[in-house]
Amino acid sequence: MVTPVGIGLDASWKALLEGRSGIKPITAFDASAFPTQIAGEIRDFNPEEFIEPKEVKKMDRFIQFGMAAAAMAVKDSGLVIDETNAERVGVAVGAGIGGLPTIEHYAKVLMEKGPRRITPFFIPSLIINLASGNISIRFGAKGPNLAEVTACATGSHSIGESFRIIERGDADAMITGGTEACISALGVGGFNAMKALSTRNDAPERASRPFDVDRDGFVMGEGSGVMVLETLESAQARGAHIYAEIVGYGMSGDAYHITSPDPNGDGAARCMRMALKGAGIAPEEIDYINAHGTSTKYGDELETLAIKKVFGDHARKVAVSSTKSMTGHLLGAAGGVEAVISVLAIRDGIVPPTINLENPDPECDLDYVPNVARKLDVRMALSNSFGFGGTNACLIFKKIDGRA
Repeated sequence: MVTPVGIGLDASWKALLEGRSGIKPITAFDASAFPTQIAGEIRDFNPEEFIEPKEVKKMDRFIQFGMAAAAMAVKDSGLVIDETNAERVGVAVGAGIGGLPTIEHYAKVLMEKGPRRITPFFIPSLIINLASGNISIRFGAKGPNLAEVTACATGSHSIGESFRIIERGDADAMITGGTEACISALGVGGFNAMKALSTRNDAPERASRPFDVDRDGFVMGEGSGVMVLETLESAQARGAHIYAEIVGYGMSGDAYHITSPDPNGDGAARCMRMALKGAGIAPEEIDYINAHGTSTKYGDELETLAIKKVFGDHARKVAVSSTKSMTGHLLGAAGGVEAVISVLAIRDGIVPPTINLENPDPECDLDYVPNVARKLDVRMALSNSFGFGGTNACLIFKKIDGRA
């Protein structure tokens, strides 16, 4: 993970369990004229720790984050990619928006200095599939090479589709997740124009407050979450450390509105049901839900409604939390980061909190693990991701005993 609360798995996880927010005043550009002046920026990131210095300038920041997360994931997995298995290892790391800061920069270059000043690396540095492309090149992974683009569901769809690719025998392992970096004048300005962002500029760390009645919009974040998926047989054969098993994947469409969720929560509910059906488990077997929980009025209420529809009486017993309360909304990277968080909750038997939950919305009346992490034996975890255009993705991970 590369997140606003830490660079690397251990740093991010520690901060999340401590309930630390990564939301601060924006430094990427002068935001003083913007209604929103806060975001979850990655601080102290040195891309040259993960990427050859001469390659860094050829990559937008979202690619750099994806490369860093992939490098850490592959190292952690112990997976060696060589001529014996290269064609059986693939990459699927998507983004929701891609290289917006690069587009913004070179639009200015074009207007001020003319077309001859546009770098030949302009297009390769910003298109979304170049996160996967660069990761593939870096590790020599010659299997499936693709990039999902489904707004805020991107990371989850990437992992889910990688699961399917392995299931049907097209690869033995996939490097997969999501990455995003669009905290720029155009990015913030665009979301401000939609009135989607929090304007709680005087208290950045308290601005992202999912399920709280005083929430006033989401907070943009940036970063990357990447994992290595592998067949059980392959992982066992090489003695890999296995964090968890992915057992369920659901996807659906609201077919309702370009930005607003289905007012009945039906699309999200169908997605969760599909994941449960695919996993062959009952709703009562889910111990923890990492909610999409963006800190928007309708999003939080309708996800709550959807959970109630799917889980019935169990909805009030299952632990639900939104880690976006600390990281902000990482857009296309959110599903990747939150899938990793769900797996770590299984590994460590503890679920991160929803911070800033001080005055719960009456419509949001589930157990959101308010403000303090909770020890819990998590055998099954569900991770939800819902995006603009009514695109939904849900993942289920399971504790895997005695197989690591």
